[in-house]
Amino acid sequence: MKYLKLGSSGLKVSQFCLGSWHLPRSGQTDSYGARKVDTDELERVIKTAFDSGLNFIDTANRYHGAMAPVDLIHRGNSERVLGEALRGYERESFVMATKVGSEMATWENGKGLSRKHIMWQIGESLKRLQMDHVDVYLMHVPDPETPHLETLRALDDLVRSGRVHYLGSSNHSKEEVADFMKLASDHDLHKLVTLQERYSLLHREIEKTIVPTAKRYGLSIMAYSPLAEGMLSEKYLSGIPSQARATYSSELRESLTEDRLNVIRQLSDFSKGKGVSLPQLAMAWVLKKQTALGVTIVPIIGVSSADQLLENLGAAEVKLSEEEVTALEEIASEMPSSP
Repeated sequence: MKYLKLGSSGLKVSQFCLGSWHLPRSGQTDSYGARKVDTDELERVIKTAFDSGLNFIDTANRYHGAMAPVDLIHRGNSERVLGEALRGYERESFVMATKVGSEMATWENGKGLSRKHIMWQIGESLKRLQMDHVDVYLMHVPDPETPHLETLRALDDLVRSGRVHYLGSSNHSKEEVADFMKLASDHDLHKLVTLQERYSLLHREIEKTIVPTAKRYGLSIMAYSPLAEGMLSEKYLSGIPSQARATYSSELRESLTEDRLNVIRQLSDFSKGKGVSLPQLAMAWVLKKQTALGVTIVPIIGVSSADQLLENLGAAEVKLSEEEVTALEEIASEMPSSP
């Protein structure tokens, strides 16, 4: 396992991050009929991560881990199950990231990036995680109703109090990120060190928008959905498996058109010719793009089993030539837009 510095900070993180938007699913349901997380398999995933040297884990206060979209009743579940699974490990052996900003209650101030909401939710996240601090705290979504300076001052207070160590943002525009960085500099506040954005062989929009901003300010990128929610695997080429995300994500299920699957088949054939799995190939492409783009990119891996995690980590051993990168990108460019 290689380790990288997160942005311009001194924080060292593994070259892969374990995500918790989607966790191993159990065959059991709760009293509301929602599928539960398979906590036994999650413990095996955590052990595999630890034994492999993966020290970076990402979650969010809104995640459930086994359902999408997530209703208000079930938000916070990913933090809870991770908190339980990590109890047997030395806290400082992992770098824990979580997020704030999404709706957590129907009342006023139940969402957003106001001081009130942030101060409420950091306490709730720490209780669910059973920790006294998180290493990286990210603004999950923009909040047009709250001044950026108010948000930054609240986050700065969390860093100074020790409840948060580093800051980041997710799903913000390049203009918003630039404004946060300027305000932090002007007011002597702690700056962002990382951005979290969707990035994969099939979703490259940030190369023209967020990446130049990340380079300008020395920010790293935590890349979510590096396998395009499982599309960049062979799992959907012969139908939808019973435990796959498409069984409960209607948006993903509707995107699995024959034209799009044909592109996946071409990428799968490419991976077979190289003697690796398609997930390994797609993840290796993300790792390779760091050099060309000039930014640190940490793929966030969501898995349904410990074996799947091991397979994905094998991407670190896959070497791609510039010619192979070009060929992959040409195939991926044929992917039709989502329906």
